[in-house]
Amino acid sequence: MSVLTSPRGKVEVVHCRRTESQDIYCIKNLIRKFTQKLFGKLNIIYLLEKANLAVTLCNDKEEIMAQATFVDYPNWNVSNQDNWLSVFQELDSEIPCTPLNTLFMHLFVAVDEYSVGCCREIIRTVYKAVPELYFIFLIVPSYMSLGSTLITVFEQVGNIPSLMYDEDFAVHICHRHRHYPQLHIRNARVEDHDDLMPIFMRHDTLLKETYGEYFLAELIEAQDKENHAVVCEVEGVAVGFMSVCSRVNMQLLHECFDLGPFHGLCIPHPDDVLQPPEEQGIEGSQDAELSSSNPSSLKTVEEPQEPLSPEAMEIIQVTDFIYPCLGPGGAGEGALLVLCSQRHDIEKFSQQSTVGDTDCDGSYSSLASMLLPKETSYFRPTYKGASAAFCIQLFCIEEKYEARSLDFMNFVFSLFPDKNFCIISLPHLTPEFALIQNFVKIVPFNNCTLEQDLYVFHRAGLLKSINIRLATLLDTPGVENLVSTLMLNKSILADLKQYNEARRDPDGTSMKAFVAEVAEQIVGIAVIRDEMDIEYIRSHYNIEDFIYFSHHQREEHGHLYHFALNPIFRHYTKFFLKEILRLGYKSCLYYPVYPQLREGKFQSSSAHSLTSALHYLVPVRPRRQIVYPLEKLGIHAPSKAVSKDPLSYALNHTNRKLTLEPKITVNAKIVVVGASICSTLFISFNLTLISTHGFPGKNLLGTEQRKFLASDHCFNDKDYASMSLCSWVNVVVGRMTAIDRAAKHVVVSKEEIVLYDHLILCTGQQYQVPCPTGADINQHPTNREIPNSGKQRYTDKVPRNHFTLNDEEDCCKALSWIRSNSIITEGNIIVYGNTIDTYTTVETLLNVGVRGSYIHLVQPPPTSTVTCINNYSVESAVEDALRAVGVTIHRDALLAQWNDGRYPDPIQSACFTTPTKPFRLTCCMFFSFCEKNVDYETFKALNDACLVYDSRLVIDTNFHTNDVAIRAAGSLTKFSNKYYSNEWTHSSFSSKEIGFQLAAAMLSLFDPTLEPVTEPPADLDRLIPMYKGAKIQGGILPGSYHYLHIAKPAIPTPLEVQMAQPSFGSEIVTGNAKNGTYFRIHINKYKMVETITCLSKEPFPASNYIRLFGQHEQLLNNLCARYEDKLIPDLYSYFMEPWCMALFHDRFIDLRKELRQILTSKEEEDFPSIEQLARQIEDEEISLKEKPRKYLKRVFQETIYKSLVEKSILDYLHYNHYHLPMYAWPGII
Repeated sequence: MSVLTSPRGKVEVVHCRRTESQDIYCIKNLIRKFTQKLFGKLNIIYLLEKANLAVTLCNDKEEIMAQATFVDYPNWNVSNQDNWLSVFQELDSEIPCTPLNTLFMHLFVAVDEYSVGCCREIIRTVYKAVPELYFIFLIVPSYMSLGSTLITVFEQVGNIPSLMYDEDFAVHICHRHRHYPQLHIRNARVEDHDDLMPIFMRHDTLLKETYGEYFLAELIEAQDKENHAVVCEVEGVAVGFMSVCSRVNMQLLHECFDLGPFHGLCIPHPDDVLQPPEEQGIEGSQDAELSSSNPSSLKTVEEPQEPLSPEAMEIIQVTDFIYPCLGPGGAGEGALLVLCSQRHDIEKFSQQSTVGDTDCDGSYSSLASMLLPKETSYFRPTYKGASAAFCIQLFCIEEKYEARSLDFMNFVFSLFPDKNFCIISLPHLTPEFALIQNFVKIVPFNNCTLEQDLYVFHRAGLLKSINIRLATLLDTPGVENLVSTLMLNKSILADLKQYNEARRDPDGTSMKAFVAEVAEQIVGIAVIRDEMDIEYIRSHYNIEDFIYFSHHQREEHGHLYHFALNPIFRHYTKFFLKEILRLGYKSCLYYPVYPQLREGKFQSSSAHSLTSALHYLVPVRPRRQIVYPLEKLGIHAPSKAVSKDPLSYALNHTNRKLTLEPKITVNAKIVVVGASICSTLFISFNLTLISTHGFPGKNLLGTEQRKFLASDHCFNDKDYASMSLCSWVNVVVGRMTAIDRAAKHVVVSKEEIVLYDHLILCTGQQYQVPCPTGADINQHPTNREIPNSGKQRYTDKVPRNHFTLNDEEDCCKALSWIRSNSIITEGNIIVYGNTIDTYTTVETLLNVGVRGSYIHLVQPPPTSTVTCINNYSVESAVEDALRAVGVTIHRDALLAQWNDGRYPDPIQSACFTTPTKPFRLTCCMFFSFCEKNVDYETFKALNDACLVYDSRLVIDTNFHTNDVAIRAAGSLTKFSNKYYSNEWTHSSFSSKEIGFQLAAAMLSLFDPTLEPVTEPPADLDRLIPMYKGAKIQGGILPGSYHYLHIAKPAIPTPLEVQMAQPSFGSEIVTGNAKNGTYFRIHINKYKMVETITCLSKEPFPASNYIRLFGQHEQLLNNLCARYEDKLIPDLYSYFMEPWCMALFHDRFIDLRKELRQILTSKEEEDFPSIEQLARQIEDEEISLKEKPRKYLKRVFQETIYKSLVEKSILDYLHYNHYHLPMYAWPGII
């Protein structure tokens, strides 16, 4: 916040923020004729789309006071955007402007009364936001004066001609040092104590309480060759402090962190052991595995492209820019990190020493550190050289100067001329401040239990002479050296060769290769091509969350194929991307991450190299697609570029607007247990997932194994591919066996420890192995004679031919067993249970070739009056289909014994009791789908951790357990008894919606841009949240029936009971279940679609039908009236007609919101809104001579509302015409 005072004495409290699209109207109102003469006639939307930085100044009422736009090339076409540097060097060679330190002002507008103050505040903010920036140029026609505002910050340096206009233009410059200068750094003196202590005390009193009131003075006095204290000062006052030490515990660092890319922070030594012995090989390389675990770490040039296997990970070495040395004293031991600052310009470069190639596919040998669990025989390099690093022990700076924190680094490196690395360690929960954003975060080994993150900065990172340019043939040796350890280095070099020879791909696509050069050494390489598939990207991904698509030409979209950058220059990644856009005449870049094949190989046709830039790209959400009846639409179907179905991928993106956008890194250890739907929706952070089988959807399914289980239609294979969880999520394969709340770690498989700051439990419920009652059927018992033993847990060995199917891995194993044990041709298969999964499993068995007469469907006594399908028509059709293929159905049967009570492995027979007489079945395979429950090991872990458990894990409405650091969601949980609502649990609602809400609850902890959530009133805090998303289940049932059921969340009630209620509404049914043409829609009393049930012999577009849920029947083309008039003989055909395609569009909900906003807003001053009129009629404030509906319709047509609604609908159809070409609008007919 700053205070501006006008010449007349008026005061405004102002603040700066990034310009947003809604600011455009106010910006246009601030443009004067003088503004147009200075900057030309501008399209504001276009300018903001192409700007690198746009800043808006607002007052405390959020009224716009000023706005300025900055671009990385000159305006007025005084030069081409890719070669302006030569023009300005000729203008004044004494100004050391470079693309790194220069921006150009393309627009400035302000409220006249405060314009001078606004201009200075914006300039100061820009210099603070971009630490590398030193010069801002302003170019105006030479005959124009700058006016009374801009003249206060700019000074003229010369004139240059224009490429397009027949006149000269004046060049004006604004220097950093006049607005937000570099800080002066010097050695600390004892007298600085009084200036610094208030800064320390504002952040933390721990040091004072521990070491006494004068700890800082004592620290300054204790300086020697190994310990130094430095300060930054402004006008003679110390405003920041840094304590550095050359004693670093290298043994501890080598034990805990993968420092291979930095040669262990040591000087190269002839006795270094850098590669594993030949007999050990490199398989199981832990370094490689870990390098995939954190895409934000640029220790590797990562390849998030395909889900990364350990052997796929390779590393760019810090070859020519390492010079070694280090010591004890801890890796930032006892460090206090208070707020900080950024950057310094230095044109000096210390000694360069080449480090030999290091194979970082190996891991460090485990040393005897008591901090670490015993590790297996993974290889780790051994370094014999001296330490090459010093550490920052203490650091703080006044928040006002935080952005200049990097100014410290040149001075502290000069204190240790033999050290090339600066390191700092921080607690995990420390927010990433400005200084750390220039460091490289080091990946810890998976057995590291230190509660600290390690960051490294190399001396060469201070160099500002980095130059990005188009590659040449002479760069090939340097690039070969740079990428020699990358897996896809041949692909990079082949593309570089293709660029140098032809400038185009073999298919004719234009391509460009760029290199980053420092001190005449190649430190980075990038290859882009024109994005030829932009129509598909626009229609399948939400890129319009980031850009106005219509303001970007087709040739301005680029496809990033390769990006590799030496990790010591990682902080220049965004600059590299910015230069690629400028030099390549691009405005957008796209980087796809393709899924992995089941056998773990890369997709050869679409493999991209590793990209260390992934951290600086934004993931783009995929769009839900309409399933089109292409044959029925004919020539009115979407183009093939939109409707094609290529290999799915996750899309990452950047554009000019994002190149100077700050990015927040969350270092908190967030651990999610369980790969359920809830956890999948929650995984939007940089997380660790603990799962028995790893990622969900990691196999490319769509074959028999997925059909064993019913689907909730939350995610399919394409959804998983488009999320690329492997790029952001670390996976620990195993089962949670314990939680240590005091130490804040999870024990996995009774051995491994996973630390957490926030623990999310989403293990759900699973089918359990049934426990036989033990009844002897030779005594002919009935179910009534069996003692009620409750829910006993099976504790014996699970038979090898017994299967409980809970996920895709279980399904794969079952299918493999069937095919490898001749089950298809001989032997009975028992399917035990009464859930919908029993039906889908029976259908899958029939589909793979098992004869129906070999299948026995055994249903235990029901525990509820509600069946799993809850629709008699569907159930009878399925049972008829089972009988038709010879499947035997046994009802009300309890499992009594396996193998007549003998050793159960393998199961050869199974005995059951019934209400009448028992029976015995021979068995070669037993599927169990009894009631789901919480896994025993999970229960024991929760119970031993003293988490409140009452048949399920108890949570509140915000997902909290009784531990503030542990949250839970999904069917594992129940609401606390204080809500008096035991019948409602998360199982009652959509898992997808629960996951979204859980993610939103966690995001509020880490996203500073979100407004704090206000606590609900005390009385509302006793109410459970009611989620509105549909509960969905579907699958392929016996008889090859495709089944789908969509319903609102509700306490299960028999369908007959529901229909008997007076408030039930009505139902619309077409077709016949047994014929496979059944389609039922339930319309509630408010005329909204509440339930949809489909049973069809033919596949149908389930994703389309899901969009019908919650829609008003009139929106469905007056569905009820047409049905009553017998105009709808078949709902399947009805919903394939062209008119309803817009209902299935992913942005239709936005149209509905826009139309509602029109009707609720007051568009005419002297006339109420349509909503207000409706309320007045409801409250009888208006006496009408006609029916209310007729009156509202007449008012709507006679006022402006009709034209506004029509315009909104036509704009929607026009903007989305690539998805909806079957609609006509004025101008095309």
